[in-house]
Amino acid sequence: MRTTVENVMTTDVAAVNQNASFHTVAELLINRTVSGVPVLDDDNKVLGVISEADLLAKEEFKERYYGDDYRPPPRARLRHAAGSEGSGYRKSVGETAGQLMTSPAHTTAPDTPVVVAARQMDKYGVKRLPVVNTEGHLVGIVSRHDLIKVFVRLDIDIERQVREALRGELDVRVVDGVVTLFGTCDERSQTLTAVRAAESIDGVVAVRDELSWKHNDIADLPVWGGA
Repeated sequence: MRTTVENVMTTDVAAVNQNASFHTVAELLINRTVSGVPVLDDDNKVLGVISEADLLAKEEFKERYYGDDYRPPPRARLRHAAGSEGSGYRKSVGETAGQLMTSPAHTTAPDTPVVVAARQMDKYGVKRLPVVNTEGHLVGIVSRHDLIKVFVRLDIDIERQVREALRGELDVRVVDGVVTLFGTCDERSQTLTAVRAAESIDGVVAVRDELSWKHNDIADLPVWGGA
């Protein structure tokens, strides 16, 4: 079975109501040592996410417009111009979480495979995803740190799962997440299928193909390494 978000997410989620004050949000980020939290409505549904960057917009824009020498760095100017974090000025005058947050929030579901969640984070350029159920209620949060947990599985667990996927037909060795496959298949296509099956197992860092075959049933591919 593939590891899903539900298997690695944090359920003790630091979150704030949309009406929470600036100071309440800042204290929560500090006390929970997190860089961002979901913003909820009165029904515990996710409206957006508020991060350290959202709070810092207040001080940044204060200096930007009233400081004598301040000029935002190029990255900040591009970010504000592109609107990737919403209106920086709007956030600089905001007083509540609802006014300061980035919305709408990018969310994921408990049954989402971790590889899909990782792609979502990369696509949206975020470090965390609130996890919501079918009604849109917050049930957890998953971070990049949570997702890499699949790569610290015990070798013996990975080996067992690879052997199960291959139905015990080949020899398997796993060291530090790297799987090596040994043995002989009847057809060359079977070796390719075996490698792909091993690669699909959560926690596998790489697959080394030491397999041989009796017959090359893939005529359009070059022949090397066969028995």
